Amino acid sequence: MPGVRKPNAEDDNALAWQSDALCSQTDPEAFFPEKGGSTRDAKRICTTCDVRGECLEYALNNDERFGIWGGLSERERRKLKRRAT
Repeated sequence: MPGVRKPNAEDDNALAWQSDALCSQTDPEAFFPEKGGSTRDAKRICTTCDVRGECLEYALNNDERFGIWGGLSERERRKLKRRAT
């Protein structure tokens, strides 16, 4: 999600996808709901996002532990990582 972490100069090109992310045009609260809050709105936005794959890859590579990234919740990303190893 744009603005979550400040990239260093080497990451500038690697994070270029963030400018095309639909989440950058919507309320960030939807992508970081309170514990037990609904993730439905964020996941719905992700389904139509052109950079969903890049977002998910970023979250997995950087061990993002909070929020919806690439259409997946924290729990879903953990399961995906476990299956991949």
